Amino acid sequence: MTTRLELERLRNAHFGPIDLMLEPGECLAVSGPSGAGKSCFLRAIADLDPSQGEVRLDGRSRNEFRPPTWRRQVALLPSECQWWNERVREHFDDPGALAVDVLALSPEILERSVARLSSGEGQRLALLRLLANQPAVLLLDEPTVNLDEANIGKVEAVIEHYRQEHGAAVVWVSHSRAQRERVATRELCFPVAGRRR
Repeated sequence: MTTRLELERLRNAHFGPIDLMLEPGECLAVSGPSGAGKSCFLRAIADLDPSQGEVRLDGRSRNEFRPPTWRRQVALLPSECQWWNERVREHFDDPGALAVDVLALSPEILERSVARLSSGEGQRLALLRLLANQPAVLLLDEPTVNLDEANIGKVEAVIEHYRQEHGAAVVWVSHSRAQRERVATRELCFPVAGRRR
């Protein structure tokens, strides 16, 4: 079986070096104190921040991909999502195909102004926007931080279903030990900031 995501001595000023191999369908939980470099780690994998080392997707080096293509396949969901158009539907290629109900959202939300979204609604819609591109790797930075318990469960179920159906590898930053135990197949614990290898 081809390794889906492989990191070889990935590092920058905030973390590393890190060696890692994730098979299709694996979910790696990332834990550690604030400031330890967890978000920087995700951004480096997504090629959004400068880093050293090698990153491969399905055996192909990141350098073989155009940056926009890489970021669609190795997709980052940041803890604070960005919206650039006025209306929700303008962020989706095919709004009518979205199953917004699986995340307890009504279809009418697609007609809403982005400015009227709650943080939890924005977070769930950003997840749908990410999954619509059918990435091979999900980089999730606290994807349920603004959600209540019921919606946390829905988001976890959607990600689990996607992971199993598409063989996606998932790297999931979470401060919740209970969540990490529910979603992950293994865990990577970051050291305290300033005490790097």
